Amino acid sequence: MAPVSPTQRVLSPDDVVDFVRSSFGPDRRVTACGPLSGGGFAAVWWAGLDDGRDVVLKVAPPPTARLLRYETDLLAAEARYFRLVAERAPQVPVPPVLHHGHDRRLGEWLVTGRLPGRALPELDGDDAAVRAGLGAATAALHRITGDRFGYDAGRTGGATWSAAFAAIIDDLLADAADWEVPLPAPPERFRTLVARHRELLDTVRRPALLHFDCWDGNVLATLDGDGVHRMCGLVDGERFLYGDPLLDLVSPLLFRRAEDEPTHPFLRGYAEATDVPLVFDDGARRRLALYRMHLHLLMTVEMPSRGITPENDPGRHALLAGLLDRDLTELASV
Repeated sequence: MAPVSPTQRVLSPDDVVDFVRSSFGPDRRVTACGPLSGGGFAAVWWAGLDDGRDVVLKVAPPPTARLLRYETDLLAAEARYFRLVAERAPQVPVPPVLHHGHDRRLGEWLVTGRLPGRALPELDGDDAAVRAGLGAATAALHRITGDRFGYDAGRTGGATWSAAFAAIIDDLLADAADWEVPLPAPPERFRTLVARHRELLDTVRRPALLHFDCWDGNVLATLDGDGVHRMCGLVDGERFLYGDPLLDLVSPLLFRRAEDEPTHPFLRGYAEATDVPLVFDDGARRRLALYRMHLHLLMTVEMPSRGITPENDPGRHALLAGLLDRDLTELASV
């Protein structure tokens, strides 16, 4: 099976057997397996084991793959995230970590339990209860506090949210330069707009745990006894960081604006599960504009590393260029 992007290793069923045996011992057998779609970073397969368990195998990119700066040690980060959530927010359904391995021959890999359900884009019918459940789960995650802002384990961060956010943007701009990614404005314009909002960013005093990547493909759901779709899983936590809870309101409403949809099921579920009401005042709106700019910049910069070009996906290039231009214009006007 050809990889979706250059960061994804090409695996075979025999490779999956190797990873499973290296994780659980030479006697463990794979009864069935197959690739899973939806992501563009690691290679991901499911496997049925002879002890009755269904697991998910995620394999890190090959050592020759060029990665973005913030993508360092993402599989180890995902293992830490799932273990942290299981301990501190057990009401949030994340996969159990079964094994995180390193091997000179095999590289790095992660094995988790396979959660039930289907991803949100695959559902038929009303998904409002799923989105409300995601909002409640996100609120629970935000009650967990880190010891610094930004990424953990010595990766990009800072003592304040403004310092961490500026460093995260600087990393992406450096990646854009390395990959020769065309941007709708000079890098200094991004830095200037972030610096202009330093005091506003520093109204965020507590580094809350953020999933960051709560787009629909990472949310699993199943039918309950009444035939209602309910959230039953939140996956792909490797991009987590600590910062402003408002940052986590962007990816669940991808290409939309949370402040324009206060009754959206995700926001309703979030508000009902937190003691702090969502107030979209001027400061919140400007912070959300910064976080949309960050996400759209990241999605633009990552395209070459995923093998996405203007020739093979012109629509994505045009969409993101327009969104980034809008974000910069909005931020410059306030």
